[in-house]
Amino acid sequence: MSRPTPTTPPTTLSTRRTTPLALLALAVGAFGIGTTEFVMMGLLPDVADDLGVSIPSAGHLVSAYAIGVVIGAPLLAAVTARLARRKVLIGLMALFVAGNALSAFAPTYDYLLAARFLSGLPHGAFFGVGAVVATSMVAPERKARSVSLMFLGLTVANVVGVPVATAMGQQLGWRTTFLGVSVIGVAAIAALALLIPHGRAETPVAGLRGELAALRSLPVWLALGTTVAGFGALFSAYSYITPMLTDSAGYADSSVTLLLALFGVGATIGNLVGGRLADHSMRGTLFGGLVSLVVVLGAFPLLMSTAWSAALAVTLLGVAAFVTGSPLNLMVMERASAAPSLASSANQAAFNLANAGGAWIGGLALAAGFGVTSPALVGAALALLGLGVAGVAYVVDRRAVTPSAGRERVVASHVPVRAEKVHH
Repeated sequence: MSRPTPTTPPTTLSTRRTTPLALLALAVGAFGIGTTEFVMMGLLPDVADDLGVSIPSAGHLVSAYAIGVVIGAPLLAAVTARLARRKVLIGLMALFVAGNALSAFAPTYDYLLAARFLSGLPHGAFFGVGAVVATSMVAPERKARSVSLMFLGLTVANVVGVPVATAMGQQLGWRTTFLGVSVIGVAAIAALALLIPHGRAETPVAGLRGELAALRSLPVWLALGTTVAGFGALFSAYSYITPMLTDSAGYADSSVTLLLALFGVGATIGNLVGGRLADHSMRGTLFGGLVSLVVVLGAFPLLMSTAWSAALAVTLLGVAAFVTGSPLNLMVMERASAAPSLASSANQAAFNLANAGGAWIGGLALAAGFGVTSPALVGAALALLGLGVAGVAYVVDRRAVTPSAGRERVVASHVPVRAEKVHH
């Protein structure tokens, strides 16, 4: 009789030691991505002056990045479906570094447009694959918390990364900003290579066909629809937060940057709280976050009437919106439990569709002359729509559970086998 090899205890102890640092590696990558995504807004005048284009034309650089995210998220997740996820993460971050380095040295506007598109390609796939890796390194009852820790890099980027990178670009030239972001990307590659355990980011078993099959599921599409409506509500208001603060609340233009940092603080709080709560009740946290978003956005016209309440409104908007982030990501992964990478990446594309769609719908309200705070009320309606889609998803899930299907099922995880009951 051969002796049993004591593989389980060392793996468990190693995982306990490396998991926090591994999540830190993912957060560093998220910090770099969040910085490069949002920093262009503050650098538009500098870029326009240097390249000899109008500010509206420079604004297309923001759109080019977003288009890159929407196209790259499902595409890169699909073509890398049979590769080890650790290698995929490092490769995606290398593409991110290349895109930002090319942005720094772009000789013309057209070259910069292409470089920004290239920079956006790895965004969604990194978060999608990263979320799968993050949840694979923790126990089932800590999945949402692990996702929120990865996304902590994105929310902190709004508090620290974007203001610092914007100031750097304004003082030293906008090209310096993208060189700095490239350095962050190199640091993320080193962290991923050193800290992501080989055994916890193995090659997925589903492959491309299995990943594509996940997108045929109605529950997955309902989860993606909830993401589009819920975060469309956020961007409907947030895209026009500056005129609300200046024209309605009476703030000077110079105060807006500090107030937007308050949004980042609120988003960071909401992200961490949402991750912790979602581990106890994923669906309850999602419903609670959407209801809070309806209330906050519905109260915006009143809250924007004074300076102190406007500052509170901006902070609460960040909290309410990002409470839903972890449960939305986890819900998509669970609904595609056999092949979560593509579905999770598609959820990142849904976030960016929400960005573009919410801003467009909010702009329609402004153009129609309904007042400077009207985009917030449109956002409240979109949050209600998201609540409705989430409710439909709940009903579909309940009907899918037959009397003989009350057994335990394994959700999207690569943690050695522990089953988790379906929560309603």
